[in-house]
Amino acid sequence: MQGRTNARLAAVQALYQMEATGVGVEGVIDEFRKHRLGGEIEGDLLHDADDDFFADLVRGVVRAQLKIDPLIQRNLADKWTLARLDATVRAILRTAAYELIHRRELSPRAVIDEYLEIANAFFDVEERKFVNALLDALWRERRDEDAGKRPRPKAKRT
Repeated sequence: MQGRTNARLAAVQALYQMEATGVGVEGVIDEFRKHRLGGEIEGDLLHDADDDFFADLVRGVVRAQLKIDPLIQRNLADKWTLARLDATVRAILRTAAYELIHRRELSPRAVIDEYLEIANAFFDVEERKFVNALLDALWRERRDEDAGKRPRPKAKRT
């Protein structure tokens, strides 16, 4: 499972890099394959990152971003916007949301736990609590949607 864990971390980093530099999806995937996967990111060795899973995550988030971003926005507290969030938080939320929505063969709890570990590497307790609350809200919304129920109230951000 370490390969998928490292692929998730690399995908979050790649999405952050895309936002920061404007590089395209194939360019960032190629750059990570040549120079990052097999190396180290934020002190974590990525030598056993699942390359195909990494590429699927990055491409999938970009392809589904017009669907993912409104879902995240809908679950933010009033007066908060996706643009107001830290870029790394956005990358974590987008990648996790992609998995929760489009990789339904994976356990939602396991997906959320993986992204909380990634958040743990970058943020303090308050940010991690926020990420957890928002991912739980997205998961409940997906579960309720599958069951034909209305969405629940928004995650709170103070």
